[in-house]
Amino acid sequence: MAHDPSSPIVVENPWERLNAFTDARIGLGRAGVSLPTSKLLAFQLAHAQAQDAVHCPLDVEALSTELTQALDLSEAPLRLHSHAQDRAMYLQRPDYGRRLNDESREYLREHLQQASTSQQRFDLAVVVVDGLSAFAVQQNSAPFLSALYQMLSSDAADWTLAPLTIVEQGRVAIGDEIGELLNADAVLVMIGERPGLSSPDSLGLYMTWAPETGLKDDRRNCISNVRPAGLQVEEAARRFFLLLKEAHQLKLSGVKLKDRSEDDVLEGDSASGSTRNFLVAE
Repeated sequence: MAHDPSSPIVVENPWERLNAFTDARIGLGRAGVSLPTSKLLAFQLAHAQAQDAVHCPLDVEALSTELTQALDLSEAPLRLHSHAQDRAMYLQRPDYGRRLNDESREYLREHLQQASTSQQRFDLAVVVVDGLSAFAVQQNSAPFLSALYQMLSSDAADWTLAPLTIVEQGRVAIGDEIGELLNADAVLVMIGERPGLSSPDSLGLYMTWAPETGLKDDRRNCISNVRPAGLQVEEAARRFFLLLKEAHQLKLSGVKLKDRSEDDVLEGDSASGSTRNFLVAE
């Protein structure tokens, strides 16, 4: 049958209106039996951005300067490196990204000794890690930490913070070793998450109480999708701060500590008048 020149080339999909509520690719329409050219090009662009997020290196100098200024630090963040020498090794050997190399481990010990803090304990160590998206770390670290540091400084408790560290070619578990070396009660690992086709800039937050080398994932709490189009940095900082305070009080983290920061009320026992902790699983 001949094509009617008055009919549109692209056939719209009625589900397209759902795009107002999600970044997922839905209701893309069609041109004949194919995707419309604009949708195909958008998909190819997203795929290229995801690849770039994985392979582009972290600009450590720029990030260090930005964090020093934004947080008004007395010293620049400490630069560390995992056992993975480069990106290719990092992607092929995930285990190498979970441990510091010998030079970084010795550097961290020497720094603490020179600063006379080798025996001091800290409430929290913050570890910024490039992970699988340096772009996410570059974009979201300073805004998130600015919000978190403001909450810590405004709290009634006197929170002590270990020296801030930035790690290249690292994975989540590398924070356990760093937290242990820094004598920290808890460690926060801020890491670039594996990029999706609509989220190359997603930052993940992982908290562990009593960090030490060799811990499993069940000892961590995770807050993910921190980015402008996802979980806003202010809300992410609020949720993490609640988790941190409960972890500090109960001396635990992971599967035993549940994030119910969106609950409207605390759950209590009306008969006894007691209130059950709203972050702790039974």
